[in-house]
Amino acid sequence: MKGFTGDEPDLITRREGGAGIIRLNRPKAINAVTLEMFRGIDRALDGFENDPAVGLILLEGAGERGLCAGGDVRVLWESANEGSNLGKVLWREEYLLNARIAKFPKPYVAFMDGIVMGGGVGLSAHGRHRVVTDRTRLSMPEVGLGFFPDVGGTWLLSHAPGETGTYFGLTGQPMNGADAIYAGFADVAVPSRKLAALREALVGLGAQADSARVKAAIAGFASGEATSPIAAIRPRIDAWFAHGRMDDIVAALHRDGSELARSTLKALSEKSPRGLVVTLKLLRLARASATLEECLAREYRAALAVFASDDFREGVRAAVIDKDREPKWSPSRIEEVTPEIIAPYFANIGADELVFD
Repeated sequence: MKGFTGDEPDLITRREGGAGIIRLNRPKAINAVTLEMFRGIDRALDGFENDPAVGLILLEGAGERGLCAGGDVRVLWESANEGSNLGKVLWREEYLLNARIAKFPKPYVAFMDGIVMGGGVGLSAHGRHRVVTDRTRLSMPEVGLGFFPDVGGTWLLSHAPGETGTYFGLTGQPMNGADAIYAGFADVAVPSRKLAALREALVGLGAQADSARVKAAIAGFASGEATSPIAAIRPRIDAWFAHGRMDDIVAALHRDGSELARSTLKALSEKSPRGLVVTLKLLRLARASATLEECLAREYRAALAVFASDDFREGVRAAVIDKDREPKWSPSRIEEVTPEIIAPYFANIGADELVFD
Protein backbone atom coordinates (compact mmCIF):
# COMPACT_ATOMS: atom_id res chain seq x y z
CA MET A 1 0.00 0.00 0.00
CA LYS A 2 1.22 3.51 -0.80
CA GLY A 3 1.67 6.55 1.36
CA PHE A 4 3.19 5.23 4.58
CA THR A 5 6.61 6.19 5.88
CA GLY A 6 9.39 4.30 7.54
CA ASP A 7 8.93 6.45 10.67
CA GLU A 8 6.08 4.21 11.78
CA PRO A 9 6.47 0.89 13.65
CA ASP A 10 7.10 -2.43 11.93
CA LEU A 11 3.48 -3.40 12.50
CA ILE A 12 0.51 -1.06 12.33
CA THR A 13 -2.80 -2.27 13.78
CA ARG A 14 -5.84 -0.06 14.17
CA ARG A 15 -9.52 0.19 13.41
CA GLU A 16 -10.63 2.10 10.34
CA GLY A 17 -14.38 2.23 9.96
CA GLY A 18 -15.60 -1.31 10.47
CA ALA A 19 -12.25 -2.89 9.56
CA GLY A 20 -9.48 -4.05 11.84
CA ILE A 21 -6.36 -3.16 9.86
CA ILE A 22 -3.17 -5.22 10.11
CA ARG A 23 -0.42 -3.59 8.07
CA LEU A 24 3.02 -5.17 7.80
CA ASN A 25 5.26 -2.11 7.73
CA ARG A 26 8.82 -3.02 6.82
CA PRO A 27 8.77 -2.05 3.13
CA LYS A 28 12.56 -2.00 2.75
CA ALA A 29 12.60 -5.68 3.79
CA ILE A 30 9.44 -6.45 1.75
CA ASN A 31 7.68 -6.63 5.10
CA ALA A 32 9.59 -9.66 6.38
CA VAL A 33 8.01 -10.68 9.67
CA THR A 34 9.69 -11.00 13.05
CA LEU A 35 8.66 -12.69 16.27
CA GLU A 36 7.51 -9.37 17.72
CA MET A 37 5.35 -8.76 14.66
CA PHE A 38 3.70 -12.18 15.04
CA ARG A 39 3.00 -11.36 18.67
CA GLY A 40 1.61 -7.98 17.70
CA ILE A 41 -0.73 -9.57 15.14
CA ASP A 42 -1.97 -12.03 17.74
CA ARG A 43 -2.66 -9.22 20.22
CA ALA A 44 -4.44 -7.23 17.52
CA LEU A 45 -6.65 -10.21 16.69
CA ASP A 46 -7.56 -10.44 20.39
CA GLY A 47 -8.75 -6.86 20.33
CA PHE A 48 -10.51 -7.06 16.97
CA GLU A 49 -12.30 -10.27 17.87
CA ASN A 50 -13.76 -8.70 20.99
CA ASP A 51 -14.54 -5.29 19.48
CA PRO A 52 -18.18 -5.15 18.30
CA ALA A 53 -17.29 -2.21 16.04
CA VAL A 54 -14.99 -4.42 13.95
CA GLY A 55 -16.75 -6.39 11.25
CA LEU A 56 -13.75 -7.69 9.31
CA ILE A 57 -9.95 -7.97 9.36
CA LEU A 58 -7.81 -6.62 6.52
CA LEU A 59 -4.18 -7.73 6.10
CA GLU A 60 -2.01 -5.57 3.85
CA GLY A 61 1.64 -4.78 3.23
CA ALA A 62 3.35 -1.38 3.08
CA GLY A 63 5.36 -0.32 0.07
CA GLU A 64 5.33 -1.24 -3.60
CA ARG A 65 7.10 -4.59 -3.61
CA GLY A 66 4.70 -6.97 -1.92
CA LEU A 67 2.72 -8.18 1.04
CA CYS A 68 5.53 -10.11 2.70
CA ALA A 69 8.81 -11.77 1.75
CA GLY A 70 8.50 -14.29 4.60
CA GLY A 71 10.17 -14.55 7.98
CA ASP A 72 13.34 -12.70 8.86
CA VAL A 73 15.68 -15.63 8.21
CA ARG A 74 18.82 -13.60 8.88
CA VAL A 75 17.82 -13.35 12.54
CA LEU A 76 17.06 -17.07 12.63
CA TRP A 77 20.44 -17.83 11.06
CA GLU A 78 22.22 -15.77 13.69
CA SER A 79 20.24 -17.53 16.39
CA ALA A 80 21.07 -20.97 15.00
CA ASN A 81 24.77 -20.12 14.94
CA GLU A 82 24.58 -18.92 18.53
CA GLY A 83 22.72 -22.03 19.66
CA SER A 84 19.76 -20.05 20.99
CA ASN A 85 16.14 -21.23 20.95
CA LEU A 86 14.63 -18.43 18.84
CA GLY A 87 13.52 -20.83 16.12
CA LYS A 88 11.69 -23.00 18.61
CA VAL A 89 9.88 -20.01 20.10
CA LEU A 90 9.15 -18.27 16.80
CA TRP A 91 7.79 -21.29 14.96
CA ARG A 92 5.59 -22.28 17.86
CA GLU A 93 3.96 -18.86 18.06
CA GLU A 94 3.80 -18.43 14.28
CA TYR A 95 2.13 -21.80 13.69
CA LEU A 96 -0.41 -21.18 16.45
CA LEU A 97 -1.18 -17.86 14.74
CA ASN A 98 -1.60 -19.59 11.37
CA ALA A 99 -4.16 -21.95 12.90
CA ARG A 100 -5.95 -19.04 14.55
CA ILE A 101 -6.25 -17.15 11.26
CA ALA A 102 -7.76 -20.21 9.60
CA LYS A 103 -10.51 -20.33 12.24
CA PHE A 104 -10.95 -16.64 12.92
CA PRO A 105 -14.67 -15.95 13.51
CA LYS A 106 -14.81 -12.66 11.60
CA PRO A 107 -14.11 -12.29 7.86
CA TYR A 108 -10.35 -12.16 7.33
CA VAL A 109 -9.31 -10.47 4.08
CA ALA A 110 -5.74 -10.67 2.75
CA PHE A 111 -4.42 -8.40 -0.01
CA MET A 112 -1.82 -10.69 -1.62
CA ASP A 113 -0.34 -8.06 -3.92
CA GLY A 114 3.22 -8.34 -5.21
CA ILE A 115 5.61 -10.73 -3.48
CA VAL A 116 4.07 -13.23 -1.06
CA MET A 117 6.52 -15.78 0.31
CA GLY A 118 6.91 -18.21 3.20
CA GLY A 119 5.61 -16.65 6.40
CA GLY A 120 3.58 -14.21 4.32
CA VAL A 121 1.71 -17.19 2.89
CA GLY A 122 0.96 -18.32 6.44
CA LEU A 123 -0.55 -14.94 7.30
CA SER A 124 -2.67 -14.71 4.16
CA ALA A 125 -3.49 -18.04 2.50
CA HIS A 126 -5.31 -19.41 5.58
CA GLY A 127 -7.68 -16.44 5.56
CA ARG A 128 -11.30 -16.60 4.43
CA HIS A 129 -11.05 -13.99 1.61
CA ARG A 130 -7.74 -14.09 -0.26
CA VAL A 131 -7.25 -11.45 -2.95
CA VAL A 132 -4.47 -11.71 -5.54
CA THR A 133 -3.62 -9.20 -8.26
CA ASP A 134 -1.87 -8.91 -11.61
CA ARG A 135 1.33 -8.29 -9.63
CA THR A 136 1.14 -11.34 -7.35
CA ARG A 137 4.20 -13.58 -7.19
CA LEU A 138 3.53 -16.19 -4.53
CA SER A 139 6.10 -18.83 -3.68
CA MET A 140 7.33 -21.20 -1.01
CA PRO A 141 11.06 -21.45 -1.80
CA GLU A 142 12.14 -22.87 1.56
CA VAL A 143 13.80 -26.00 0.15
CA GLY A 144 16.42 -23.68 -1.32
CA LEU A 145 17.28 -22.70 2.27
CA GLY A 146 17.63 -26.27 3.50
CA PHE A 147 14.14 -25.98 4.96
CA PHE A 148 10.66 -27.04 3.77
CA PRO A 149 7.33 -25.28 3.04
CA ASP A 150 5.98 -24.67 6.54
CA VAL A 151 3.33 -22.31 8.08
CA GLY A 152 0.74 -24.87 7.01
CA GLY A 153 2.23 -24.93 3.52
CA THR A 154 2.24 -28.71 3.47
CA TRP A 155 -1.53 -28.65 4.07
CA LEU A 156 -2.16 -26.12 1.28
CA LEU A 157 0.21 -27.71 -1.22
CA SER A 158 -1.07 -31.23 -0.62
CA HIS A 159 -4.62 -30.09 -1.46
CA ALA A 160 -3.69 -28.39 -4.75
CA PRO A 161 -5.02 -30.13 -7.91
CA GLY A 162 -3.10 -33.22 -8.91
CA GLU A 163 0.61 -32.90 -8.25
CA THR A 164 0.81 -29.15 -8.79
CA GLY A 165 1.38 -28.63 -5.07
CA THR A 166 4.21 -31.15 -5.09
CA TYR A 167 5.73 -29.27 -8.01
CA PHE A 168 5.50 -25.87 -6.35
CA GLY A 169 6.70 -27.18 -2.99
CA LEU A 170 9.77 -28.94 -4.35
CA THR A 171 10.85 -26.46 -7.03
CA GLY A 172 9.93 -23.26 -5.18
CA GLN A 173 8.70 -21.81 -8.47
CA PRO A 174 6.44 -18.74 -8.14
CA MET A 175 2.71 -18.66 -8.83
CA ASN A 176 1.03 -15.73 -10.48
CA GLY A 177 -2.46 -14.74 -9.33
CA ALA A 178 -4.26 -17.23 -11.58
CA ASP A 179 -1.95 -20.06 -10.45
CA ALA A 180 -2.55 -19.15 -6.80
CA ILE A 181 -6.31 -19.37 -7.30
CA TYR A 182 -5.99 -22.66 -9.20
CA ALA A 183 -3.74 -24.15 -6.52
CA GLY A 184 -6.11 -23.15 -3.70
CA PHE A 185 -3.92 -20.43 -2.17
CA ALA A 186 -6.29 -17.60 -3.14
CA ASP A 187 -9.90 -16.95 -4.08
CA VAL A 188 -10.24 -14.00 -6.42
CA ALA A 189 -8.15 -11.66 -8.58
CA VAL A 190 -8.52 -7.89 -8.41
CA PRO A 191 -6.40 -5.49 -10.51
CA SER A 192 -3.72 -3.93 -8.36
CA ARG A 193 -4.86 -0.44 -9.41
CA LYS A 194 -8.28 -1.15 -7.86
CA LEU A 195 -7.04 -2.26 -4.43
CA ALA A 196 -7.33 1.22 -2.92
CA ALA A 197 -10.98 1.45 -3.99
CA LEU A 198 -11.68 -2.06 -2.73
CA ARG A 199 -10.03 -1.17 0.57
CA GLU A 200 -12.31 1.86 0.91
CA ALA A 201 -15.35 -0.31 0.18
CA LEU A 202 -14.35 -2.89 2.78
CA VAL A 203 -13.68 -0.27 5.44
CA GLY A 204 -17.10 1.16 4.71
CA LEU A 205 -18.98 -2.10 5.25
CA GLY A 206 -19.19 -1.35 8.95
CA ALA A 207 -19.55 -3.52 12.00
CA GLN A 208 -22.21 -5.71 10.41
CA ALA A 209 -19.91 -7.01 7.69
CA ASP A 210 -20.22 -10.74 7.19
CA SER A 211 -18.62 -13.11 4.71
CA ALA A 212 -21.42 -12.73 2.18
CA ARG A 213 -21.12 -8.92 2.17
CA VAL A 214 -17.34 -9.07 2.04
CA LYS A 215 -17.41 -11.54 -0.84
CA ALA A 216 -19.88 -9.38 -2.76
CA ALA A 217 -17.77 -6.27 -2.21
CA ILE A 218 -14.65 -8.01 -3.52
CA ALA A 219 -16.55 -9.45 -6.49
CA GLY A 220 -17.46 -5.92 -7.51
CA PHE A 221 -13.79 -5.21 -8.22
CA ALA A 222 -12.76 -8.63 -9.56
CA SER A 223 -11.02 -8.86 -12.89
CA GLY A 224 -12.33 -12.30 -13.80
CA GLU A 225 -10.30 -15.45 -13.44
CA ALA A 226 -7.45 -15.61 -15.94
CA THR A 227 -6.11 -18.86 -17.31
CA SER A 228 -3.58 -20.49 -14.99
CA PRO A 229 -0.27 -21.34 -16.68
CA ILE A 230 0.21 -24.30 -14.33
CA ALA A 231 -3.18 -25.73 -15.28
CA ALA A 232 -2.05 -25.94 -18.89
CA ILE A 233 0.89 -28.19 -18.06
CA ARG A 234 -0.72 -30.12 -15.21
CA PRO A 235 -0.86 -33.49 -17.07
CA ARG A 236 2.92 -33.46 -17.41
CA ILE A 237 3.45 -32.34 -13.83
CA ASP A 238 1.10 -35.06 -12.59
CA ALA A 239 3.11 -37.70 -14.44
CA TRP A 240 6.48 -36.46 -13.20
CA PHE A 241 5.60 -35.77 -9.57
CA ALA A 242 3.23 -38.65 -8.76
CA HIS A 243 6.03 -40.69 -7.18
CA GLY A 244 6.77 -41.15 -3.50
CA ARG A 245 10.58 -41.01 -3.88
CA MET A 246 12.67 -38.10 -5.11
CA ASP A 247 14.84 -40.50 -7.12
CA ASP A 248 11.78 -41.58 -9.12
CA ILE A 249 10.69 -37.98 -9.75
CA VAL A 250 14.15 -37.09 -11.02
CA ALA A 251 14.23 -40.22 -13.19
CA ALA A 252 10.84 -39.35 -14.71
CA LEU A 253 12.07 -35.87 -15.60
CA HIS A 254 15.24 -37.28 -17.18
CA ARG A 255 13.20 -39.73 -19.26
CA ASP A 256 11.00 -36.92 -20.55
CA GLY A 257 13.93 -34.80 -21.66
CA SER A 258 11.79 -31.86 -22.83
CA GLU A 259 12.79 -28.25 -22.28
CA LEU A 260 10.26 -27.97 -19.45
CA ALA A 261 11.56 -31.15 -17.84
CA ARG A 262 15.14 -29.89 -18.09
CA SER A 263 14.26 -26.53 -16.52
CA THR A 264 12.45 -28.36 -13.73
CA LEU A 265 15.50 -30.56 -13.13
CA LYS A 266 17.65 -27.44 -12.95
CA ALA A 267 15.36 -25.94 -10.31
CA LEU A 268 15.52 -29.14 -8.25
CA SER A 269 19.32 -29.33 -8.60
CA GLU A 270 19.67 -26.00 -6.80
CA LYS A 271 17.75 -27.22 -3.74
CA SER A 272 18.91 -29.03 -0.63
CA PRO A 273 18.76 -32.79 -1.35
CA ARG A 274 17.85 -33.39 2.27
CA GLY A 275 15.21 -30.66 2.10
CA LEU A 276 13.70 -32.21 -1.03
CA VAL A 277 13.35 -35.65 0.56
CA VAL A 278 11.93 -34.24 3.79
CA THR A 279 9.49 -32.01 1.90
CA LEU A 280 8.20 -34.82 -0.28
CA LYS A 281 7.53 -37.00 2.74
CA LEU A 282 5.79 -34.13 4.56
CA LEU A 283 3.59 -33.51 1.52
CA ARG A 284 2.60 -37.15 1.26
CA LEU A 285 1.79 -37.30 4.98
CA ALA A 286 -0.19 -34.05 4.70
CA ARG A 287 -2.31 -35.53 1.92
CA ALA A 288 -3.55 -38.14 4.39
CA SER A 289 -4.03 -35.64 7.24
CA ALA A 290 -7.45 -34.56 8.44
CA THR A 291 -6.69 -31.02 9.60
CA LEU A 292 -4.39 -28.04 9.16
CA GLU A 293 -3.42 -28.37 12.82
CA GLU A 294 -2.17 -31.90 12.26
CA CYS A 295 0.11 -30.63 9.51
CA LEU A 296 1.32 -27.67 11.58
CA ALA A 297 2.22 -30.00 14.45
CA ARG A 298 4.22 -32.19 12.07
CA GLU A 299 5.90 -29.14 10.55
CA TYR A 300 6.86 -27.90 14.01
CA ARG A 301 8.61 -31.16 14.85
CA ALA A 302 10.43 -31.09 11.52
CA ALA A 303 11.38 -27.43 11.99
CA LEU A 304 13.13 -28.21 15.26
CA ALA A 305 15.35 -30.68 13.41
CA VAL A 306 15.95 -28.21 10.58
CA PHE A 307 17.08 -25.53 13.03
CA ALA A 308 19.80 -27.83 14.29
CA SER A 309 20.93 -28.88 10.78
CA ASP A 310 23.94 -27.69 8.81
CA ASP A 311 21.83 -27.38 5.65
CA PHE A 312 19.66 -24.61 7.09
CA ARG A 313 22.64 -22.53 8.18
CA GLU A 314 24.37 -23.16 4.85
CA GLY A 315 21.28 -22.40 2.78
CA VAL A 316 20.66 -19.07 4.50
CA ARG A 317 24.36 -18.22 4.31
CA ALA A 318 24.46 -18.75 0.55
CA ALA A 319 21.15 -17.01 -0.22
CA VAL A 320 20.97 -14.20 2.34
CA ILE A 321 24.26 -13.64 4.19
CA ASP A 322 27.06 -14.04 1.63
CA LYS A 323 24.70 -14.18 -1.38
CA ASP A 324 27.12 -16.32 -3.37
CA ARG A 325 24.27 -18.69 -4.38
CA GLU A 326 26.63 -21.64 -3.98
CA PRO A 327 25.44 -23.67 -0.99
CA LYS A 328 27.43 -26.75 -0.02
CA TRP A 329 24.65 -29.17 0.88
CA SER A 330 25.19 -32.16 3.12
CA PRO A 331 24.69 -34.67 1.65
CA SER A 332 25.20 -33.22 -1.81
CA ARG A 333 23.13 -35.75 -3.77
CA ILE A 334 19.56 -36.98 -3.42
CA GLU A 335 20.61 -40.62 -3.56
CA GLU A 336 22.83 -40.06 -0.51
CA VAL A 337 19.91 -38.96 1.68
CA THR A 338 19.30 -42.05 3.80
CA PRO A 339 16.31 -42.88 6.02
CA GLU A 340 18.60 -42.37 9.02
CA ILE A 341 19.33 -38.79 7.92
CA ILE A 342 15.68 -37.77 7.69
CA ALA A 343 14.44 -39.76 10.70
CA PRO A 344 15.04 -36.87 13.18
CA TYR A 345 12.66 -34.66 11.17
CA PHE A 346 9.81 -37.04 11.92
CA ALA A 347 10.66 -37.91 15.50
CA ASN A 348 8.02 -37.27 18.14
CA ILE A 349 9.85 -34.29 19.63
CA GLY A 350 8.08 -31.18 20.84
CA ALA A 351 4.71 -32.91 20.54
CA ASP A 352 3.43 -31.28 23.72
CA GLU A 353 4.73 -27.78 22.86
CA LEU A 354 2.23 -26.92 20.14
CA VAL A 355 -1.25 -27.11 21.62
CA PHE A 356 -4.16 -25.73 19.61
CA ASP A 357 -7.34 -24.39 21.20
